[in-house]
Amino acid sequence: MIDIHCHILPSLDDGAKDISESVAMAREAVKEGIDTIIATPHHKNGRYDNNKQTIIEEVTKLNEVLQKGQIPLKILPGQETRIFGEFLEEEELIHILPLNQTQYVFVELPSGHVPRYTDRLLFDIQLKGLTPIIVHPERNTEIITNPDILYNLVKKGALTQLTASSVAGYFGKKIQKFSTQLIEANLTHFLASDAHNVNNRTFKVMDALDIVESKFGNDMVYFYTENAELLIEGKNVMKEIPEKVKVKKFLGIF
Repeated sequence: MIDIHCHILPSLDDGAKDISESVAMAREAVKEGIDTIIATPHHKNGRYDNNKQTIIEEVTKLNEVLQKGQIPLKILPGQETRIFGEFLEEEELIHILPLNQTQYVFVELPSGHVPRYTDRLLFDIQLKGLTPIIVHPERNTEIITNPDILYNLVKKGALTQLTASSVAGYFGKKIQKFSTQLIEANLTHFLASDAHNVNNRTFKVMDALDIVESKFGNDMVYFYTENAELLIEGKNVMKEIPEKVKVKKFLGIF
């Protein structure tokens, strides 16, 4: 199994603090049935500044440590990039690292809102031959309030990735319910851990897939696991026609 979103590289961001914590996360991942992880440290978000070359070098180092420790886990390079207006300017673009150096690139929105230029930027990213994947949209306050925002972005070609802990209920029932609604509406294409450590932000991928299987069946589990495989190979992933999230009536009132 492949985890496409994980903060396992040591000392780069708010993920693993040192190599020993990276190794602990690797062992935990293997217990979850994960054999490949795309390491996705934050690119820039005010506190960190991790460029492409730094990440590639750290991935090489961690793979060497895991091989010496006989831990059956492969690390691939990636990056979680917070959306910013200069994303596509030449001097910035050279530091952006797509997932496993394919055409897929993570885009992180602020937790509380969706910047007004998001629609245009995601369109321009696609014009550059890249495919944007919006990470953890189920935890964005504005999208929760107005899911049509996400529908419009997906309809125009953006992909999205849910966090396993959200699906499994570790971020609360509201986010868990919204995650389910996004799955029902074909508004998400990947399920990943976004693991940061082995304590309060760990993998929970098996928990999430068990829930997906119970609610949506084996076909949906296959959809998520196969899309991760297709992504790391740089192939076109599976997509269903997006739908608007249904707002359910309560006692006849919206």
